[in-house]
Amino acid sequence: MLNRTIAPEIKEPVDFKISLPGCQKYTLSNGIEVYAVDMGSEETLMVNWVFYAGNWYEDSKAVAAATNFLLKNGTSKRKAFDINEHFEYHGAYLNRGCYNETAELTLHCLNKHTNELLPVVAELITDAVFPEEELAIYKQNAQQRLKVNLQKCEFVAGRLIDAYLFGEKHPYGTYNNAEDYDAIRREDIVAFYDKYYRNGRCVIFAAGKLPADLISELEKHFGSLPLHSHQQHVTIVKHPVHPAPQKKSHIINDTTGVQAAIRIARPFPNRQHPDFQKTMVLNSLFGGFFGSRLMTNIREDKGYTYGIYSYLLNHINDSGWMISTEAGRDVSEATVTEVYNEMALLREEPVDDEELLMTRNYMIGSILGDLDGPFQVIGRWKNLVLNNLDEEYFNNGLQVIRTVTAEELQELANKYLQPEDFYELVVI
Repeated sequence: MLNRTIAPEIKEPVDFKISLPGCQKYTLSNGIEVYAVDMGSEETLMVNWVFYAGNWYEDSKAVAAATNFLLKNGTSKRKAFDINEHFEYHGAYLNRGCYNETAELTLHCLNKHTNELLPVVAELITDAVFPEEELAIYKQNAQQRLKVNLQKCEFVAGRLIDAYLFGEKHPYGTYNNAEDYDAIRREDIVAFYDKYYRNGRCVIFAAGKLPADLISELEKHFGSLPLHSHQQHVTIVKHPVHPAPQKKSHIINDTTGVQAAIRIARPFPNRQHPDFQKTMVLNSLFGGFFGSRLMTNIREDKGYTYGIYSYLLNHINDSGWMISTEAGRDVSEATVTEVYNEMALLREEPVDDEELLMTRNYMIGSILGDLDGPFQVIGRWKNLVLNNLDEEYFNNGLQVIRTVTAEELQELANKYLQPEDFYELVVI
C-alpha cells in the first residue's frame, strides 16, 4: 500500500529516459517516400507534402511564394471558391507554406474523410491553372501587406539582418519590394509550377490515427504522378554568401518611434557541423529560454525589454546565430552593450553546476513537450529527414545535453561569441 506520509522521490528531467517514437517508411511506385507516425486517440490526421520548391530555386523574385500561395486558387475543374468549399464541407483545412529550400501543402482532417480529400490535393499538384484575376488579387494584397509591414521596425530589422548575413541576392537574405510583385508574370509561375511541383521532388509526412488504407490511397493518387524522390541526385543550385562589409547599422524607420528593434547575428555552421549540438546548449544558456542569461539581465534586472532571445537559424545549408529583441529607444544602446557583456561572461567564466542543470532540465523538458502527440513527433522526424539526418542524431543530441561540460561550453563561447564576428542592427 502506498505510504502517503513519505514524499515521492524527485526526479530531474535530465534523468528521464527519452526515445523518439517510431516512424514507418513507405515508398510509392514513383519513388516518393512516405514517413508515417500512427499514434494518438483522436480520429484526426495530418498529411504534409514537401516539395523542393522554395525561393532557393526561383529565377525571378517572389515567384516561389506566389506559386505556392496560388495552388489553391483554381484548377481546370474547380474555381478557388469550390476548392475551399470542398475542404470546409469536410471539416478540413489545407494550408500551404513557402520557405527557403522547400514549399509545402499540409492537410488537417478527420481520418474518415481522407478518401474525399486526397484526390483534390492531387488535382492541385497536377492541374492548378493560376488565373490572371487571382494573381492580380495576390499582387495587390501582397503589396498592401508590405506597405503596412514596412512601418514596423521589427519587420524592417528582420529582413535587413538576413541580407547583412547572407547578401541580398542569396535566398536567405533576399527580400521583396513592391516592384517585385508587379514584375511577377503568370508564365513564370506556370513554368516554376511545372518544374518544381508537377514534376518536382517530393516527400510526404503523415501523422495521427492513420486509416488502414492510407498508404494504398496515397499510392492511388500520388504513386503514378511524374514526381521524383527527394533523395534523387540533382545538381543543386549554388548561391554564394556575400555578407555586408559593414558590421554595424543604425536605421531610423520612424522618426517618432519610441521602440527600437535590435538584431545581433553572426554566420554559423549548419546541423552537420560537430559543434552544432553542443552550441544548442550554450545558446539555451545564453538566450534560449525564459531563464537564460539575456532574459535575466536585460528583462528582469534592467527592465529594458519584455523579452529577448537568441537562437540558431533553422536553415538547411548555411546558417546563423541570432539575438533578437525590441527595447525602448532610449535604452537601445544600453541593451546592445549588455548583450556583449553577457557574451564576455560566458567567455571568461565557466557556468556553475546549478545553472547548467537548470538549462539541461529545460532542454529535456522542451523535447518531452515536442514529443507529446503525433503531429509533434512527425515534426521531429521531418526535421531529421529534410536535413539528411537520422534517429541517431536525435539520440546523440540528448546525450550532449546530459553530458556537455562547463569547460566545453566556455571553449565554444570563446570560439563563437566574439563581438567582432557579429552584425549589429538597430532599427528605430
